[in-house]
Formats: sequence, C-alpha cells, structure tokens
Amino acid sequence: MRLNKIWMLGLVALLVFSCDKNDDDGIETVPPRDRGEVAIEDDQELIEYMTTHFYNYEDFQNPPENFDYVVRFDTIAGENAGKTPIIESEDLITKTVNYQGVDQQLYILKVREGEGPAPKKTDSVFTALLGENLTGEVFQNNIKTPTWFSLTAYQVKGANGVVQRGGGTITGFQEGFTEFRASTGYKVLSDNTIEWKNDFGVGAIFMPSGLAYFSESRPNIPAYSPIIFSLNLYLVNEADHDADGIPSYMEDLDGDGDLFNDDTDEDDLSNFSDADDDGDGTPTRKEIEILEDGTIIFTDTNGDGIPDYLDPDTFKED
Repeated sequence: MRLNKIWMLGLVALLVFSCDKNDDDGIETVPPRDRGEVAIEDDQELIEYMTTHFYNYEDFQNPPENFDYVVRFDTIAGENAGKTPIIESEDLITKTVNYQGVDQQLYILKVREGEGPAPKKTDSVFTALLGENLTGEVFQNNIKTPTWFSLTAYQVKGANGVVQRGGGTITGFQEGFTEFRASTGYKVLSDNTIEWKNDFGVGAIFMPSGLAYFSESRPNIPAYSPIIFSLNLYLVNEADHDADGIPSYMEDLDGDGDLFNDDTDEDDLSNFSDADDDGDGTPTRKEIEILEDGTIIFTDTNGDGIPDYLDPDTFKED
C-alpha cells in the first residue's frame, strides 16, 4: 500500500453499503418482517454462536512471528474443546441500540481498544475488515488492503434541486467503531509501504440483521442474517462533509444523534451538508472564526444569542 494512495482514498473513497431496489415489472415485493420479532431471533442466534465459538485469544496473549492481529473464530469442539467461549470473554461488551423504534443488542469484542483518536459516528475510518456470516462463509475480506469509508451518509442537491443521499454505511458500524481507537502513528518503509505502530484498535462486531442489511439479501448474506466483522482500525478522519469549517458532529444542533433533522434554512439540505447553513448568501465559513489551534469562534454580531452562521438577519457582503 502506498502512502499517497491512503490519503487520496481518505478524501475521495467511500465504502458504500447499499443496493439498488429491483423495480422490474412483475416482481412481487414481500413486505419486511416485524423488526422486533427478528431482533429476538437474531439475538438468540448470536448468543448461541458466541457460546459455541472462541476467538484466537491465545495468539494475542503470545503473538506468533508475523502475526497480523486479526480476530478469527473457530468452533469449540475436538482439540478446541477446552477453549473459552466468546460469550465468557472479558473483552466482550454489549451495547443496546435503538433503531427504528426497536432495541437491539450489538456485541463488541474489544480485544484492544487502540491508543489513537476515537471516531465519532460522523467521521471516516481507514480500516481492515473481515466479514462473515454465522456459518463461517466470508463475504468481505480486505484485511490486506485497508479501506476508507464514511460512517454516515451525506446529502447533495442536484441541479434540478432534488436532494439525494450518498455514502454512509450500516448502523452496526456506526455504533461499533466508536468503541475503538486508531493507531497513534506509522512509518513509511523503503518500498513506500506502511508499517503501523502496533497500537491500533483490534476487535470484532457481532451485528443483528436489524443493524446490518435486515431484509436485503447479498452474496453469502441471506435476508435476516446476523453477521460478524473482524476489524483493525488504523486511521480516523474527522469529517466536515460540507467543508464549511465546522466538523460534522458539531452540526447536530439538537444533540439527538440525527444529523439529518437539523436544517436551519429549511432548504432540504441538512446543516452538515450545507455550506450556507442559514441561507443568507454568506457561506458559513465566512461567518465563523477559526483560531490557529483549531478552536472555532461562533461570532454573534448583533448579540441576539444566535451565531451569525445560523442567523439569516446577520450576513456579510462580499
């Protein structure tokens, strides 16, 4: 992997987890199942899996030469009969996530948290992933070729005025990655490849289908399938989707975790995707002040308690 490719990908590449709907005439559409019922079934399947499987914890206790620090799983049977099941691991945490009105259990195996910055749900991550279903079939493997992707979607308004979403990923990633931290550094070797400082986040995320692809089916991922991702988290990029100088996480004005319902000028572009948040004709970047240390000053010229960048009655002319 070349360093210049890493940073280029960091700016332009997104790993998009989405699929087109089949609009062909004559195709019968089957309504999705009840999310609450599926959540219960998925949780039972995940618990059964974690009870009957172990991860390679001994490799992490005494790393063999050239160990890649990837979490891998195997069945507790035969010569592995004495292994500790995942469900009993001290590294396992449970996170209750409410999605579309349904509480669901996300299981996170935090083998190593990491020492670098932790991503927010709005950020981009540079990570290696190994994805498999509960029968062990692999549907994604970029362990040797880490990839950038955005943890949240963004909005774009076309020339026709229609706002569309792009990028983003599944909810299980948003909730899982925030439990890890990236590496604190790396060095470029003589062949221009990267050697990461061995303090990056390592673990796995066990997702119910309701936080993954739910009723969609994909290669090696049948509909309503819980799935598992092993991960190594190398880098985090604090996202500013509209390049207005305000990090995207700070544009969740009501603090409810939903970036898409904050739209000050009601132009159908959420603030984090809108370079002119109050729609007064002056870009947000010109209505704030950023100090050398990165501190953002939200000026309030008329003293009405509303920052200039959110106040259509206060604007600057070019």
